[in-house]
Amino acid sequence: MSSESMKLPLIELSNLEKDDSSRWESTKIQVREALQEYGCFEATFDHIPLELLKSVSDVTQQLFNVPLPNKLRNITHKPYHGYVGQNPFVPLFESMGIDGALSPHVVDTFTNLMWPDQGNPTFSKDIRLYCEKLSELDKIVRQMVVESLGLESYIDEHMNSTDYVCRFQIYEAPRSPHPTIGMVPHTDKNIITTLHQLNHVNGLQILTKDGKNWIPADPTSLNSFVVMLGTSFHAWTNGRLHAPYHRVLVSGDEARYSIGLFSNPKEGCVIEAPSELVDEDHPLLYKPFNHIKFMDFYYSDAGRTSPDALQEYCGV
Repeated sequence: MSSESMKLPLIELSNLEKDDSSRWESTKIQVREALQEYGCFEATFDHIPLELLKSVSDVTQQLFNVPLPNKLRNITHKPYHGYVGQNPFVPLFESMGIDGALSPHVVDTFTNLMWPDQGNPTFSKDIRLYCEKLSELDKIVRQMVVESLGLESYIDEHMNSTDYVCRFQIYEAPRSPHPTIGMVPHTDKNIITTLHQLNHVNGLQILTKDGKNWIPADPTSLNSFVVMLGTSFHAWTNGRLHAPYHRVLVSGDEARYSIGLFSNPKEGCVIEAPSELVDEDHPLLYKPFNHIKFMDFYYSDAGRTSPDALQEYCGV
């Protein structure tokens, strides 16, 4: 099978209710198997109204049209949480982030930084609602994963251990018919990433587990999202689930817009695999680690050049 004909699993996650135990259990198996084999899947989730999706696409394009000095106000001490741009390694890529995206105050503050004179009430209102709705999808997936591992007693602790970052992303048009790197191959370092393509310009690709093929992750509908495992969740599951390499290739004359909602361990959070996941067949892969300190290592010279930063940092 050629990589062009390969597709990510498609899982329907709309209108799931715990009291519909048969559907919940069957969907949980699909989620677990997809994250084991691919590290990600395409989720259909119709809890976000189509009018809101369109408005979010519109206000995201407005966001990237604000003057550069305004964008540079998006400052944070955490790498890739604030403004990212003008990088010679990924010159087509530009990004802005809202750290604490479920907080109305945080979203309003970000909005006022970008539009200091007249504000942008549509942006603030719609992004708050969008992130709130999208976080429901993240929580469904994480609950299913924890349940599927037989770790129901850890659900509350796990759910309360994360915050959300919303990142707005643009890949400028390369003005070329040839595929051009928009984002270099990498794994995400968080818990779960939920990616939403905002326009018709495709480009996201997922590397297969064997490292031999790139699978196009082109959306099949307006309300579909790519749900992807990060290396911190890979470590917490003691390697049971796969954190995939992915990249973005773009071509043509139109920019690609997307949004990512990232569930990240809170500051001070220590990632440690539950003892129930460690046995003779599954020896411990990683020592407990502080996520923020690991990120400091990852963005150091040693971390950037390491073929497996997590293994080098805390591998057993």
